[in-house]
Amino acid sequence: MASIQRKDSTWLVQWTDPATRKRKTRRFSSAMAAKRFGDERDKDAALVREGLVTAGQVTERRYVLTIDQLCDRFLSHAKTYYVKNGRQTRTFGNFTDAINPLRRLFGLSAAADFGPLALKRVRDAMVSAGWSRGTVNQQVGRLRSVFRWGVEQEMLPPTVLEGLRALSPLKRGRCDARETEPVRPAPAAHIHAVRRHVSRQVWAMIELQRLTGMRPGEVLSMRVCDLNMSGVVWTYTPAEHKTEHHGHGRAVFIGPRAQTILRPFLRPELTAYLFSPREAEQVRRGIDAKGQRRPGQPETKRKTARRVGERYTTESYRRGITRACDLAGVPAWSPNQLRHNAATRLRREHGLDVAQTILGHRIGSAITELYAEANVRKARQVIAKVG
Repeated sequence: MASIQRKDSTWLVQWTDPATRKRKTRRFSSAMAAKRFGDERDKDAALVREGLVTAGQVTERRYVLTIDQLCDRFLSHAKTYYVKNGRQTRTFGNFTDAINPLRRLFGLSAAADFGPLALKRVRDAMVSAGWSRGTVNQQVGRLRSVFRWGVEQEMLPPTVLEGLRALSPLKRGRCDARETEPVRPAPAAHIHAVRRHVSRQVWAMIELQRLTGMRPGEVLSMRVCDLNMSGVVWTYTPAEHKTEHHGHGRAVFIGPRAQTILRPFLRPELTAYLFSPREAEQVRRGIDAKGQRRPGQPETKRKTARRVGERYTTESYRRGITRACDLAGVPAWSPNQLRHNAATRLRREHGLDVAQTILGHRIGSAITELYAEANVRKARQVIAKVG
């Protein structure tokens, strides 16, 4: 049976290894961690005595990995798990950011000893680094996911995860973490101010977002093969969208005004992206559709060695708008705000249910109900008028 005794400011656990029959000792920084480890060793010994496992199969080795080792194994898993349509999602980077302060403070500590007080220290480090309250709560949740994965893989005892769940999230007005302003619609004057400073592709995407409420990633990914152009209202079914991994569908309704914006960009290649940054770059550099420079057009030197992709990314789209705001002399706004512009207008003029359906939200603020057929019909009627 494992024994626990205090020595100075630490606790020592002594137990007999069933595989070697030798007495072993391990030091812990808290009584709770020491007791948890001792209980696990007693369970191992009981399993061996009852013949349920052999001495060589005891679980002691599973629970001695450090937090650094746990994080390395989790990130190796996350690198291939958080992938959508062949591209790594931002979730992997978010996990990396969350793990950095954990490793800095507790990297060499045993993962099985990590408890709510240690997690609170990591959270305090995030707050001290200037992270907002919402971001801190999200990142702490991601750290719990790291340990949950460790439990799933039987690298850690389940009691570790139970302890981490005891830490409550930071509450507004009851912590030192900074608060962020909610995302608000972009002022109409600031939107129109950038028109002469962006390419026709970027301006078309801006207008489509305002009319349809699409997310930035959805408008960037538009292709002819994703469009159903029958009827007064077209339907765009994105090949990829934010909530597809939850099994949710997404249909974007495109009314006559948005169709007028789209038509010049429709192309015979069904799988080609409608909005091409390469075409925008050719116009900027004075090159015609065949790749030839116009007569008398001066050479434009490349400032960087970067290659222009076949489609915009959310980051390049945002950068283009930010740069245009600087040139126009107006405060910077982001593509995400355009969705809020559409949401505010739709909710004010046509009600919450229709706005939710058009924007692709699940009906009801709790996101629990299925789309209502009546709301879809009404959404189409509304888009036929305003989109």
